[in-house]
Amino acid sequence: MPGHRDDCLGLAHKLLYRVTLIARNSRMLVVSLSGSPSLKSRSGVVLAHASSWLQSHGVAVTTLRIRDFNAEDLLFARFDSPQVVEFVEAVRQADGLLIGTPVYKASFSGALKTLLDLLPERALHGKVVLPLATGGSIAHMLAVDYALKPVLSTLKSQEVLHGIFAIDTQVSYGDNEEGGTLDEILTERLHEGLEHFYHGLQRRLQARHKQAGGHLQLAL
Repeated sequence: MPGHRDDCLGLAHKLLYRVTLIARNSRMLVVSLSGSPSLKSRSGVVLAHASSWLQSHGVAVTTLRIRDFNAEDLLFARFDSPQVVEFVEAVRQADGLLIGTPVYKASFSGALKTLLDLLPERALHGKVVLPLATGGSIAHMLAVDYALKPVLSTLKSQEVLHGIFAIDTQVSYGDNEEGGTLDEILTERLHEGLEHFYHGLQRRLQARHKQAGGHLQLAL
C-alpha cells in the first residue's frame, strides 16, 4: 500500500526531526575565551577553573585562546580567515561566554579587542557573558566596568554579569592553566559568579525549548 507506506515514512521523518531538535536544544553551550597572549596566564588559570565548574554542572565548554590565532588575521581584520570564521560560528552557537583577560594600564588586553572587533554587530544578542579579569592590584578592578563592558554592550549582549576581578597574588601557576590554583576567597567569589551565570544559561535554555516546541507543533 504505497499511500500507507508514504504516510509512515512521513511520520518517521517528523519523529526524527523531533528527536534531532530536542537533542540540539537539550544542552547549554559556552565559549571560554582567553584574551591573554602569554603562555602562562593567571586569567587563563581562572578561566580553567570556571570551565571545570561549568562542565561539572553539565555545560559543554569550547575553549579558545587569543594566542592560538594567527596574529596577522587579527591585525589586518581578515574576516574570511578559517580561524575567524570558526570563532564567529562558535560564538553564534553559544548560549554564553566566559571572557578572561589580564588588565594592562587600566584596560583589557589589546589582542582581545582585535578579536572582538571581528564579531558581527549583534553577535552577543541573547547571550549571557561573565567577564573574568586579573591585575596587579585592586586599582585595576574598574577596568572591567569601564573598558570591557562597553565593548560587550555594543555587541548587544543580553546580560553582562558583574565581573570577577582577581589580584595576581590570588592566583598561582601550575604546570599548565588547568593545574593552577586560586585562593579561598577568590574561589568563593568565582563560584558565586558562576552560579549567576549558570542560572542565566538555564533561562536561555528554557527559552530555546519554548521556541523549539513551537517549531515541533508546526512540524507535526
